[in-house]
Amino acid sequence: MDRPFLPSDPPAPLLRPLARLAALMLCGLPLSALAQAQAAAEEAPPALRPSPRLQETLPYGVRQQMPVFVRGDQVTGQPDIRATIEGNAELRRGDTVIQADRMDYDVPEDRAQASGNVRINRAGNRYEGSELDLRVDAFSGFFSGARYRFLETSAHGEAARVDFLDRDRSVVHEATYTTCERTDETSWQPDWILRAKRIHLDRVEDVGTAEDGVLEFKGVPILPVPRITFPLSDRRKSGLLPPTIGLDNLSGVEYAQPYYWNIAPNRDATITPVLMSKRGLSLGAEFRYLEPRYSGELGVNYMPNDSLRDRDRWAYSLRHRQAFDTPLGGLGLNVDIKRVSDDDYWRDFTQRTGMRPGNSTDQLTQRLLPGDASLSWARDDHSVVLRTLKWQTLQDVSAPIAPPYDRMPQLHWRYAPLQLAGGFDATVEADYTHFQSDRRFYNQPNGRRSYTMAQVSRPFLAPAGFITPRLQLHATNYEFDDLLANGQRSASRTLPTFSLDSGLVFERDAAYFGRSFLQTLEPRAFYTYTPYRDQSMLPVYDTAATDFNFASIYTENAFGGNDRIADNNLLTLGVTTRLLDADTGAEAARFGIAQRLRFSDQNVTMPGGAPVNDRLSDVLLGAGLNWTPQWGFDATVQYNPKTGRSLRSTVAARYSPGKYRTVSAAYRLQRVTDFISEPSEQLDVGWQWPLNDLWGDRSDKPTASAGRWYGVGRLNYSLRDRKFVDTVVGVEYESCCWIGRVVLERLQRSYTSSNTRVMFQIEFIGFSRLSLGSNPLTSLKQNVPRYEFLRENVALPSRFTQYD
Repeated sequence: MDRPFLPSDPPAPLLRPLARLAALMLCGLPLSALAQAQAAAEEAPPALRPSPRLQETLPYGVRQQMPVFVRGDQVTGQPDIRATIEGNAELRRGDTVIQADRMDYDVPEDRAQASGNVRINRAGNRYEGSELDLRVDAFSGFFSGARYRFLETSAHGEAARVDFLDRDRSVVHEATYTTCERTDETSWQPDWILRAKRIHLDRVEDVGTAEDGVLEFKGVPILPVPRITFPLSDRRKSGLLPPTIGLDNLSGVEYAQPYYWNIAPNRDATITPVLMSKRGLSLGAEFRYLEPRYSGELGVNYMPNDSLRDRDRWAYSLRHRQAFDTPLGGLGLNVDIKRVSDDDYWRDFTQRTGMRPGNSTDQLTQRLLPGDASLSWARDDHSVVLRTLKWQTLQDVSAPIAPPYDRMPQLHWRYAPLQLAGGFDATVEADYTHFQSDRRFYNQPNGRRSYTMAQVSRPFLAPAGFITPRLQLHATNYEFDDLLANGQRSASRTLPTFSLDSGLVFERDAAYFGRSFLQTLEPRAFYTYTPYRDQSMLPVYDTAATDFNFASIYTENAFGGNDRIADNNLLTLGVTTRLLDADTGAEAARFGIAQRLRFSDQNVTMPGGAPVNDRLSDVLLGAGLNWTPQWGFDATVQYNPKTGRSLRSTVAARYSPGKYRTVSAAYRLQRVTDFISEPSEQLDVGWQWPLNDLWGDRSDKPTASAGRWYGVGRLNYSLRDRKFVDTVVGVEYESCCWIGRVVLERLQRSYTSSNTRVMFQIEFIGFSRLSLGSNPLTSLKQNVPRYEFLRENVALPSRFTQYD
């Protein structure tokens, strides 16, 4: 029988008076209150508050006001004093349920004492034991001979005693802890288990702290833990992160022990000391911050004395983004700085844990490190950017590279009115840049360049097509630090450009392979004209030939940058057809072709380049298929009609039928052209796939008795050189409570050298990770297309999934 808190069975003579009192309280008083509020209710109908689901967490004030319910085979006691429940005893208050063979409940003290098959369910967290003494609402007391299971992490264990300090903190004595799924077999043993003298559980910080413990895997002790913290949820927490141990033929044995500091919800830091047996000790740190108006990351690393290089080694990086509101307009500040101590840093430390300033592992794999800072201003139609950019170039004697020009400084102004009369669009840009670089790498002087570019266009838009005429005017002036080859210290150039872009869109209903589509036919014509000006004496500071693709073929200039403006008199013709799903509008297929028709030679070239005198350009062919969300296909071919063969081809396909199932392949061909000096032909294959599918096991989740194997990797093979360029191959094993990974990585560093490493990792789900070598997850995510972390984005269970 169920009763709202009157936890006693009064004698029969008292039933009638109690019944009258209850009737008065439950009926009389509410009805009188309702009568008094009736007038007000008629004037203003009550506002309803929607509640789409039950509350996962009960507010403190609500929980205190909730009644206590008790029931059992026999309930005796005194009203508002105490209750004794014998047989199938149950006490329920809010999200807390206590069940036992026998229970005494002290009402004024809110204290429950239970014995015999005692069970507690508190917001989905369950405890079982032999004896309980608990203050229910405060949730303070003890539990003897307890077994426990936590809802959020599925962790469970046993303890000689559990001391409940309050609703959020408890101490477990002589405890075990694991997330391995328990089976019904009497011989069941978890794959991994933590045995500790004490485990402190803090639900406010969602942190567990084990003392005097040992971690066992497959019944073998593998790690003594005098003291260790572990997460009780996915929330960030301060504490030691799993260490990383590596072996390298140059640095020797490496041991990195990161410490994570959760400073605030919007600030954190990671401090990582690294010990290398052949080099010495280094210390790295990363600090991250996030505010409503600014954010950034700061990373530093310092090695006081590298025994192999016989010098101090250091690196730092800073990224900062900030926005300001001022009465004169909005301001923005962006800083991106990376610096290292010497040219060999990228070679020695790019693959080393803790030796990179910042989290991004590719920050120092590039040999060009920026020092970039910009201050921007915008108001209405105007914007101004002041920028400084200085590069650090890490040189290699066997493969030197020319450093790009520094911009010390650059000042850029842009005016782009949003609404002009007559439907016109217009923009005006002005730029001043001082270019500086090491003269040993260039046969041209440093200098200052100023340019102004104004353009006006009038788009004519209609559902069936568009026509956009555009007129541009470029004016450029140079001032040089030294004399040019013709003896001049300055130069200028002024050029107009006219273009006319037009296109039509035809549509029809179509059906292919049993599916309904909206098919389009989109012809496009683009004409541009720029007169010739001799620019061979002008230096090249920031300009290069643009790539020949479907985006650049419909543009006015064949160069990116402002040091070269191509003399053009050409017409680009192209057509595209698309199949759009009739229901969703998603693009299922796309086919396109485009070609340029040149009416005169292009004589403006990059230094050392030959004029373009072919009247017909190469033909661009493109196709894209996304017939279903699982399949994808893309292809682009640059075909030369004269030679009858393609100069550049890219063909890629993808199959992703579900989670952790993806296969991709790509073929890339580049032959020697005016813009490509090094030919290449490569085949690239990437995959992540459950190996269990090979023997017919297509289940999505591992069980306590059977895990799942995954193959993962990426192979990049040079058909021209007949060798692998990059290789990443690994195997993952997912059990119900742990994941193991082994990854072999070989990445090409230069034409003559590569870096090879083997990475091992075992992840105890809901507890910690142990790695030998660098973190394999980083390598897999960076190199394998569409790779997914196992157990990523797992939905948190509701407390009502374990509701009693």
